[in-house]
Amino acid sequence: MFWLAGVWLILPLAGLELMAVGFGFLSYARHATDGERILLQNDFLVVEFENAGKLERAEFRRDWVRVEPKSGHRSLIQVSGQGKTMDVGRFIRPELRPLLAREIRMALRGV
Repeated sequence: MFWLAGVWLILPLAGLELMAVGFGFLSYARHATDGERILLQNDFLVVEFENAGKLERAEFRRDWVRVEPKSGHRSLIQVSGQGKTMDVGRFIRPELRPLLAREIRMALRGV
């Protein structure tokens, strides 16, 4: 109706708005499954990190793995061993990262 009344820019601008909303949904969907998974399987600590559909996986021998803060008290947790390193704790609050590191260490010791 507006088109017939001479307001011809309404339809192209509405199309641009719909494309922007669609782009936002696509961006959200790409990162909706992002996350980290830490598993203790037999003699291995398995760390998986998924970001935008890309999966990084590292396995560390339980007896040789080190768990420590990357730089400071509230920084990411660095899991390393056998020449491999992965950072974990991106998706939890910084003040809870030391608790996560302590829980990983306890699980590695079998407590």
